[in-house]
Amino acid sequence: MVFFILQIIIAALLITAILLQMQGSGLSTAFGGSGEVFRSKRSVEKLLMYATIVLAFLFAVVSVVLLFPH
Repeated sequence: MVFFILQIIIAALLITAILLQMQGSGLSTAFGGSGEVFRSKRSVEKLLMYATIVLAFLFAVVSVVLLFPH
């Protein structure tokens, strides 16, 4: 039961992190229309990127744990 709740919380945080990353980019950048090819990431963008990676990893681990019966 704890893992189900944990998975829901991680999923909500992961969705939020992904949506916050996409907030600054318009529809044109989604199809490669951005003129900024070499752009350095700011600290908030880096934090969101690392948080997304960690949350995705945690989501995968919890999902694998939920595959096995308890």
